[in-house]
Amino acid sequence: MEPVNDTQILEFLLLGLSNEPELQPLIFGLFLSTYLTTVFGNLLIILAVSSDPHLHTPMYFFLSNLSSVDICLISTTVPKMLVNIQTQSKVITYEGCITQIYFFLFFAALESFLLTMMAYDRFVAICHPLHYTVTMSPRLCALLVLVSWAMSAFNSLSQSLMMLWLSFCTDVEIPHFFCEINQVVRLACSDTFLNDMVMYFAAGILSGVSLTGILYSYSKIASSIRGISSAHGKYKAFSTCASHLSIVSLFYCTILGVYLSSTGTHSSHSSAIASLMYTVVTPMLNPFIYSLRNKDIKRALKIITGMSVI
Repeated sequence: MEPVNDTQILEFLLLGLSNEPELQPLIFGLFLSTYLTTVFGNLLIILAVSSDPHLHTPMYFFLSNLSSVDICLISTTVPKMLVNIQTQSKVITYEGCITQIYFFLFFAALESFLLTMMAYDRFVAICHPLHYTVTMSPRLCALLVLVSWAMSAFNSLSQSLMMLWLSFCTDVEIPHFFCEINQVVRLACSDTFLNDMVMYFAAGILSGVSLTGILYSYSKIASSIRGISSAHGKYKAFSTCASHLSIVSLFYCTILGVYLSSTGTHSSHSSAIASLMYTVVTPMLNPFIYSLRNKDIKRALKIITGMSVI
């Protein structure tokens, strides 16, 4: 079969998580409730931070940005999946697939950068508390976020444009619930060496820089906490990092598992299920992790909702 130029490809088929018709209503209900919970929970975090003057600090500035990115990240994939289930269609247009790849790469990279910035914020707060206000100035925080947006946009734009060079045969079935770039590249009939190199290089650089920054920050934090004499002081210092550590562990461990499985003998279906953790579950859990462990967020949420948040 001769490959067809990619400009002639009109659509791809998203196979989703299951082909069993009787499971589709259950999957639809689970994903709809998860999506609504994620959007509502993260909107509450954003509203709490913006409405409470006590939360106008670098840590909560980064947290509100993280909540915004979580909403955008899950909105890139889940609504299309819900529409496909509801209409009993697996189709996504070629343009829609490339667009989904762009925004997914953009928000995933941005989330990684924000987690790194939050780790750096905790490093300065615990290891250099006297210089915290000067170091973590509003100008620096805004600059860090802007640079992260620019780097994320460059990465996603470059990889998305490279997808336009590929040619596809008649096999346009994507064994995933969204246009995951690795799965789409595998369908190409043309040479994908350059795409693979850029994809893995970008993933290695972005994740490497982020993880190095996070690990360095927490190694210094651990050293500082060990130097605190009182048990109460150690607990207080550690408690300010616990929520962030939980999210970092969940986000990176699931991503690592997905991409290690993609290079092994695991099936694409297993990879799609594993991807649920960082594309759907992590954005949903983030507001719960922060609200349940953070007294300042709890207080702000009580004011907003007018009810007790446990």
